[in-house]
Amino acid sequence: MVGALVNNVWSFAGNDDRNDVNFFLLQYFVNYNYPSGWYLTTSPIGTANWEADRGEKWTVPFGGGFGKVFSIGNQPVNANTQVFYNVEKPTNGGGFQWRWQIQLLFPK
Repeated sequence: MVGALVNNVWSFAGNDDRNDVNFFLLQYFVNYNYPSGWYLTTSPIGTANWEADRGEKWTVPFGGGFGKVFSIGNQPVNANTQVFYNVEKPTNGGGFQWRWQIQLLFPK
């Protein structure tokens, strides 16, 4: 499965004493599913602050992880973890991101 989420949020009105906002987000995702419920995944969230100084605009993560779909009793559950290294980041940005996710599934 492959896909992407893209958006850009910006200010266009309001008080002149507020900072302008112009913020970009890109999250692409790739999953490779195995028959046993395990899967490999990557879904990094890259961002850009177009109002920031040169060299401070982008956060670009690279990495991935794994997950499994399983049941606890009759309740289907999806759990995964992913680790990303920020190959580009603002001066005070973090070097790594680590995501844990647990979802209760309610299929029809």
